[in-house]
Amino acid sequence: MPRNALFADLYQLTMLRAYFELGMASPSAFSLFVRKLPSRRNFLIACGLADLLTGIESLRFDDDQLGYLRSLGDFPDSFLEWLRGFRFTGDIYALPEGTPFFANEPILEVVAPIAQAQLIEALVLNQIGLQTVLASKAARIVTAARGRPIVDFGARRAQGIDAATMGARAFYIGGVTATSNLAAGKAYGIPVSGTMAHSFIEACASEAEAFDSFVRIFPETTLLVDTYDTLAGVAKVVALSHSLGPKFKVRAIRLDSGDLDQLARGARQILDEAGLTNVQIIASGGLDEDQIDRLTTRNAPIDIFGVGTNMAVSSDAPALDIAYKLVEYAGVGRMKLSAGKATLPGRKQIFRNFHRQAAVYDVVGRHGENLSGLPLLSPVMLSGRRVGDGGGDLDLMRSYAKEAIEALPLEHRSLAPPVTPYEIRISLKLAEYQRSVVGRLLRTSIDRELK
Repeated sequence: MPRNALFADLYQLTMLRAYFELGMASPSAFSLFVRKLPSRRNFLIACGLADLLTGIESLRFDDDQLGYLRSLGDFPDSFLEWLRGFRFTGDIYALPEGTPFFANEPILEVVAPIAQAQLIEALVLNQIGLQTVLASKAARIVTAARGRPIVDFGARRAQGIDAATMGARAFYIGGVTATSNLAAGKAYGIPVSGTMAHSFIEACASEAEAFDSFVRIFPETTLLVDTYDTLAGVAKVVALSHSLGPKFKVRAIRLDSGDLDQLARGARQILDEAGLTNVQIIASGGLDEDQIDRLTTRNAPIDIFGVGTNMAVSSDAPALDIAYKLVEYAGVGRMKLSAGKATLPGRKQIFRNFHRQAAVYDVVGRHGENLSGLPLLSPVMLSGRRVGDGGGDLDLMRSYAKEAIEALPLEHRSLAPPVTPYEIRISLKLAEYQRSVVGRLLRTSIDRELK
């Protein structure tokens, strides 16, 4: 979807003016990475790339936006006219969406004239950061469900329309089966699911009448049975099946409150004794991966889980320590030396190494190195135009994510923290380059102090 060119921090525009007036237009490279994983994440899932590329392709300054910048008083007409012709003409190399990755591994790298790469900083962080957070949360919930489908119920609790819509996309890549969000279904072709809320049942004269009326309109629906008394509601579903006979085609009942384990077992018994073995049980109501894990560990007779708030806002890890940093300018490696925030200089590549189809360690090397393992970063935009996997089929991304997660060591794809971290190595060439850049920076600093 198109993005406003002013979706940027003020300092990005002030730096752009400085680059413009100083004639700083040399090629640069910026790297996007996460400094450390959240405490309850054994890995993260790269996500949001296609939406990011769409935003970059459509990035333009119109008269209204230029007028606003002029009103701030910091930007002369010569600079604003330069912005009028702004187009992103650079290259982007990225992990395929759905790729599991770890701390300090580049998610993507932008290679472009420095002003172009600088302007898109906020957009890159926002688009990749949001969907990566949500896809990673969804992957944990899918793991906890042990093969049972998950439906996204989170739109109403998501933090904004974009977060709800793009979140549904991220959830689907992370393994979620469907969404209740029609906007996401239309935008991304995600399967949609949903039937009724408690308000419909409350609005009718009785629960039995509500069930009967709704089923006559939607014969293969799901009936929400916990508005008043859950097991009594299930009994009314059985009574409805008797009255409709062969016309009864209800697919499922939904439990949305209470002790879901106990209620699911009671509901299953009532349904089975009535011969309604094909009627599934859907559970929802404040669920997260820990609750789902407990239910599936106990083999609670729940067929599908609906998950809302905790997935929609990634309640236990709602943000990432994600950074977009300059690593090269004018062909020279650049890096930060700040305590706790030092960066690796230069363009890079990740090589994932496998043993019997299981990932065992990654090597972060210099761009252009030919090391053992599967290279993970590939071009998705060249000269400002999308290439390769820069678009992508959502179902293919979903399948790829599933396979890539299953290739990780078992202890890293479980919900519990691993005993040993996944091994990330730095190639000899990259380590040597880092030492040379650090040495150059320290010598330059000392020379300036002596002068």
